[in-house]
Amino acid sequence: MSDDFDRSVFINCPFDPDYAPILQATLFCVVALGFIPRIATETVDSGQVRLEKIKRLITASRYSIHDLSRCEATERGERYRLNMPFELGVDYGCRQFAGAHWATKNILILEERPFRYQAALSDLAGCDIAAHGADFQIAVRKVRNWLAQVAGTETMGPRRILDRYEDFQAWHYERQIALGFSEDDIRDYPTFELLDAMKDWVRRLAETA
Repeated sequence: MSDDFDRSVFINCPFDPDYAPILQATLFCVVALGFIPRIATETVDSGQVRLEKIKRLITASRYSIHDLSRCEATERGERYRLNMPFELGVDYGCRQFAGAHWATKNILILEERPFRYQAALSDLAGCDIAAHGADFQIAVRKVRNWLAQVAGTETMGPRRILDRYEDFQAWHYERQIALGFSEDDIRDYPTFELLDAMKDWVRRLAETA
């Protein structure tokens, strides 16, 4: 078992532009609380089979966040996305059947609207689903409170996390502009580099505390 297993949080979520504010705030929340976010876009390798990558990230993480907010088509002819519920199923199977330390895995399921998932995933009836209403601040609160419960994190409240996230965004924006990035470059910034920037900022903050 990796030494990082107990601090790793697998994040399974949409990657579309509308969801980006929630994803980025969630990543910062996880980093600010001292955990390691694990996400499919943390590395870019076109030769790696995506399902194998997902399996590796799931088995390396005690904690998992699955957001099912894109499981419904929004317009005629559009198909709803099955990747998120599929990966939730893989994760649940890992916890139920892999044995050993994987039996201690904890899972948080998020949705944009409460109870919507039941139309497509009735097997989840009776499970606690946390709704965020497409609001990144609510998502941070849900993630923080869950980690506080299942992992015994420090008592930093959601408001402090959000204030620090705002400070990080200003610091990151100014740094990227100084380095020659355009507005479009910053919006299209690779996830793994953004994560490195978050870790760097949180580390700097801790050193000056």
